[in-house]
Amino acid sequence: MRFSVNIPNFGDFADPRNVATVAAAAEEAGWDGLFVWDHVLHRYHQGRPFGDPWMLLTAAALATSRIRLGTLLTPVPRYLPQQLARQVATLDHLSGGRVIFAAGLGGPVEDEYRSFGDAAEPRRLGERLDEGLDLLERFWSGAPVNHRGAHYEVRDVTLLPATVRRPRPPVWIGGFWPRRAPMRRAARWDGAVPLFETARHGHVPDTAEVREMVGYVREQRTAAGAERPFEFVLGGVTPPNAAKAKDVIGPLHDAGATWWDERQIQTGPDLDRLTPVLRRVEAGKPVL
Repeated sequence: MRFSVNIPNFGDFADPRNVATVAAAAEEAGWDGLFVWDHVLHRYHQGRPFGDPWMLLTAAALATSRIRLGTLLTPVPRYLPQQLARQVATLDHLSGGRVIFAAGLGGPVEDEYRSFGDAAEPRRLGERLDEGLDLLERFWSGAPVNHRGAHYEVRDVTLLPATVRRPRPPVWIGGFWPRRAPMRRAARWDGAVPLFETARHGHVPDTAEVREMVGYVREQRTAAGAERPFEFVLGGVTPPNAAKAKDVIGPLHDAGATWWDERQIQTGPDLDRLTPVLRRVEAGKPVL
């Protein structure tokens, strides 16, 4: 099992220097990854400074040499695919191929889309997500791309350099369980990053629900004949005490989780504060 640290891209972490500090501390303490939120607007946290996640991850990449880096998660429909492909490929080269790309619709949908005059209907966003992911994979290959779809058009474009990771960086897909559609989408890629209707960001999910979700995704992958490695990424708050953390994570690992993403509770006071997050990171990752 691998272990990552999760921080928002606002508050203290709008400053790339603070993100670099957390990344360096995480690497030194033996964590396996650092993931940053990707929001331009979240009205619940409005009034706080926000940072661009790709600039924040650039600072993290320059401060580290081993840990995996990425957003958790990027709302692909909010971006132009060609712009996003460039940003991810640039970070992948800077980090020496350490990028993991997590994608979804993002949210809150009203904040991230409709506030800027964009469409916010889930079905349309889902179409743009799927079409955008297909284009990203093709752009990252470094091969010529021609495409005419429902939402995007590309005419004989080659984006170089290709990503360091071949054939592309791992792609994880997020969504709320028990909604099936996001998990069907995840089954087509390299990992699932579920949140749960009964356990929002920072809260530890119920083991029975995790087992049900893992079983569903595995069924979808078996039906599609998928054989490549696949990650199940769960998250929440664990105590610094290794034995107590094992009591939290152990049952989830047994249910199929392959990554544990250490998160602050979204509505808690420490979500975007450097000092308490750094204290937890320096205490070290959980031990199974």
